[in-house]
Amino acid sequence: MRFPRIFVFGTMRPVTPPLTAGQPKRKRAIILDRDGTIVRDHNYLDDPRLLQFLPGAAAALRQFRERGHPIIIVTNQSGVGRGRLTLERMHEINERFVQMVEEFGATVDRLYSCPHKPEDDCECRKPKTKLVLDGAAAVGFEPAHSVVIGDKSSDIALGRNLQAITMLISNDGRVCHGDWVEPDYVIRDLLEAVRIVANLEAAARDCGGDGLRG
Repeated sequence: MRFPRIFVFGTMRPVTPPLTAGQPKRKRAIILDRDGTIVRDHNYLDDPRLLQFLPGAAAALRQFRERGHPIIIVTNQSGVGRGRLTLERMHEINERFVQMVEEFGATVDRLYSCPHKPEDDCECRKPKTKLVLDGAAAVGFEPAHSVVIGDKSSDIALGRNLQAITMLISNDGRVCHGDWVEPDYVIRDLLEAVRIVANLEAAARDCGGDGLRG
């Protein structure tokens, strides 16, 4: 089963040019996994009716938006490559997801989905950085000046590859899939992430720098 390498669905906004030397940095971009981070993980989610926000997730997205953070979703969806769902159904799920986010008063700047299996060795599957770099070019943020949040080792490895701040969502301090990759923070939900990012931003303002890595 062959696919183009990248599938993009999201709320399309006017593209902000990337930052150049001498310009002040924007608020940190928030790069999020989807399943297990924002919505409940159904292993291979194949029905938009099954989309359900995790506790506090919708409120956290709204707060990130209100505070001016770009929001980028990057999700591995190998169920397409494995024949568990069609590409069209994947887009339907993404469309419903964006609609749900907007119903809670937030928006998504870009949503990127990789439909390949791990063995396809594509360039868009996390922890490779291509989709985030595409988002950075389109929206206008510095990847190293961002926060990567997810529940899997591939999310934390993605953040490490970007030299960004990493946050693992976990109730027991372990990743739900893959080998352990050390995150900067272990958090229980996205509302905790909002508080940590706010503190990082405040610390960066106070010291005149950028705080922890980026």
